[in-house]
Amino acid sequence: MEIIQNKKEKRLITFALIIITVYLAPLFILGDNAHIRVHDNLDSNLAWYKVLVNSGELFGSIHSTIPQVINGLPRNALGTEFSGIVWLHALLPTMVAYAVSQALTRYIAFLGMYLLLKKHFIKGKHAPLIITGAALTFALTPFWPSGMLSTLGMPLALWAFLNIRNGENDWKNYLVLGLLPLYSSFVLGFFFFLTAMGIFWITDGVRGKGWNIHFFLAIVFMTLIFFLVEYRLVSSFILIDEPNSRDEYFHARLTFWHCVRLTFKNFVLGHTHVMTVHGLIILPVTLIALGVVIAKRLWKRESVFFFLFILNFSLSAWYAFWFYKGWLPLTEKFHFMDTFNFARFHFLRPLIIYVSFALGLKIILDHVKYGSKAIKVLIIAQTIILLGANEEIVHRKKPSVKEFYAEKLFQDIEEYINLPQEDYRVASIGIHPAIAQYNGFYTLDTYNNFYPLRYKYQFRQIIENELAKNKTIKKYFDEWGGRCYLFTDQLGKHYMFKKTSSKKLKDLELNMNPFKEMGGRFIFSALPIDEPQKNGLTLEKVFVSENSAWKIHLYQVM
Repeated sequence: MEIIQNKKEKRLITFALIIITVYLAPLFILGDNAHIRVHDNLDSNLAWYKVLVNSGELFGSIHSTIPQVINGLPRNALGTEFSGIVWLHALLPTMVAYAVSQALTRYIAFLGMYLLLKKHFIKGKHAPLIITGAALTFALTPFWPSGMLSTLGMPLALWAFLNIRNGENDWKNYLVLGLLPLYSSFVLGFFFFLTAMGIFWITDGVRGKGWNIHFFLAIVFMTLIFFLVEYRLVSSFILIDEPNSRDEYFHARLTFWHCVRLTFKNFVLGHTHVMTVHGLIILPVTLIALGVVIAKRLWKRESVFFFLFILNFSLSAWYAFWFYKGWLPLTEKFHFMDTFNFARFHFLRPLIIYVSFALGLKIILDHVKYGSKAIKVLIIAQTIILLGANEEIVHRKKPSVKEFYAEKLFQDIEEYINLPQEDYRVASIGIHPAIAQYNGFYTLDTYNNFYPLRYKYQFRQIIENELAKNKTIKKYFDEWGGRCYLFTDQLGKHYMFKKTSSKKLKDLELNMNPFKEMGGRFIFSALPIDEPQKNGLTLEKVFVSENSAWKIHLYQVM
């Protein structure tokens, strides 16, 4: 019987790995013609990696800057050189690095969830099906690409921590905890996970289970590794005291009822950076399982499942109420509550949701008629939904990577200007500045959430008239400023106007004197500007290309 089960388990694992490979295939087959996420991806991180590698400041000091961006973006703003994803982009072309990173993350996510469920959560005859199904679906979730294993690596880390907590001080557990920081982010996942582990350790001690020294030291070990890897982040908080753009991030703005609605929205739909796609199948599974637990009074037997359900909802509430305006007196007194996003405890939810999915399937199997057939259908259904959430499908109507970065088009612009790129500065209207940055241009505009506050004020002078016309973009820029863009009243918070657009920029009021003082000479506009001379601009030439999503109107300061 054991041999049969092992064979079945191997077949399930092989099938799961094939599904993951098929899911990844478009990235490897299509390459630059693939369609991938734009938000917090093409518009930022992928360009940042290229800028960093080309800057010669990969190993720059904590005080060094990158001249290509805003006349000197702090090197620390682009993260640590000890990050695996940075090295992928340093050694490989952009889309090859992206595809390899996706593959690494998804295969390790599958392994981690599989090991966690098998060792610590699911036992019984149908365990291989439930474990493999939950691990497969977890690995297919549309995670934020540059987060790497920040959330998808949590099951593997939890597996190692639970092993150590149970007295298994195997070197493999510590190897896992030592390597994960090299391919994940502290502030975008593991700060919150390690905080949860610390609470777990304290709870064990308070409940009389003993103050497990090995468990505690394992938490300290992983935290210290993160501090070493993320030394630039640590130094930015401790050693560099110049005010930065994060100092004007104000989050406590929502009313109580807005927060209530956001709680349920997050609970059902999730968040863009930690998408779990759980609303159609997993949520009903957990609700049905919860109903069984309540009806049959299985509180003690299914205490872990019940606890995870409560924790899941609590994290959604915590996320929503972090933006409650009632926090304002505290944020004004304790500034770090604005500069650090504590709402991200909800980044624990993918781990919780998919462990709950596995436990919910087990409860349905054990207590619902035709449960064995039902769990197969549910696993298949969730897998199909996640396959449909593939980037190539979801983003198929957006520009491909080649069309987005439009390298040939911007090469034509560079050749037309015919000056060394470091000798002049540009800014963009109607397209993301990351596009110009990716193509080597030195930009006054950028998308970064950590840059000198003095620069934000300097740049604001260029767009102050446009901000005065539009409360939405004024609040967006003044109370966050991560997108240091040439905002206009007419376009608002829209930055992707394709070459097919018939729009025309009218009544534009930019202050070109500060633009020139900052070194600005050219503007790349995706739309024609009506009466450009009123803004001290002259149209040089219009550039268009078959392989570009944009039509660029090149304006020079008169």
